Amino acid sequence: MWIQILCGLVFYRLIKRFFYDDDTYEIESSDTDAKFIVANRLEKVYGGKVYLGLRIPDADSGTRQNIDMVLVTKREVVVISVKNYSGFVGIDADGTWVCTGDRTRKTERYPDPVAETKRQISILEAYLEQRGVTFPEGYLSGRVILPNPNFRMIHSTNFSSEVIPFDQWIQLKPEPRNMFSGWIKDAFRGGKKETQDGINEKLHFILSTAPMWDRMVLKDNKNLLGEFLQFKGKQEDMQALKYIKRSKVSRLIIQKSAMFGLGNSKLQVLYSPRDYQLEGASASEWKEVTVKSHTEVLFQPQGSDKVRKIKLSSVVSVSLSA
Repeated sequence: MWIQILCGLVFYRLIKRFFYDDDTYEIESSDTDAKFIVANRLEKVYGGKVYLGLRIPDADSGTRQNIDMVLVTKREVVVISVKNYSGFVGIDADGTWVCTGDRTRKTERYPDPVAETKRQISILEAYLEQRGVTFPEGYLSGRVILPNPNFRMIHSTNFSSEVIPFDQWIQLKPEPRNMFSGWIKDAFRGGKKETQDGINEKLHFILSTAPMWDRMVLKDNKNLLGEFLQFKGKQEDMQALKYIKRSKVSRLIIQKSAMFGLGNSKLQVLYSPRDYQLEGASASEWKEVTVKSHTEVLFQPQGSDKVRKIKLSSVVSVSLSA
């Protein structure tokens, strides 16, 4: 009997891995989780606002440029790239970053993140100018943050000052207002004057309405950035969910429904109608539909060419970009 159970478990894990590709899914989630952690900490330390997962239109290429996050304070705007690299990393003669795994000897090569961030600054600056906001030269800066504790530099002097490795990242601490010290001042503050309140307010409005990736929060505090595609399930559930489209809905929250009896497992889907004039919705404006728990969501993570089928019962919330 135990042999049959063991064989069944092995077969289940093989089938699950074949269809759901758990390893890749975990990588996608851990990379996004790292961005959320960085964003939350930056807001606590600097008291500014972080805009996460932006997709800024690039007029030159006719495409959208992915920007991990933009930190906005009264003193400056910082474009931040988060690289969750693990292992020993060095820089090749052409600027390419060469990463050798800390547990395996597998070597991977990545385009220079600093050069990428500088290009993102240029694209963001042009986008803001098109929407009526200009800044003094050098007001926009960039940083590459490496928050993985398993990241190790090879020949650290080869890395530019825009790169913030883990040992510096963990030194960030909230400080009293008007008290700046150490690399924090050099990395982010720069001694720049505060912008006028009107310009700052307009900047926040532009970034809050800029194109961005959809955000999915899963159980166990996992996060995904990407594109919500559609629901998948029984016909009656699809009929109940037909109103939930990005053009009409900005956010949805999944809750268990108090149902009893076999086959009556249900989920409550609370959704907030999109308001293009007001940000968010009050509790009284939330609407609700009930669907079966085996309903799924089709979601394509950022940077992946594979569409994920995720059980709606595993989802906490989804934020849909306009």
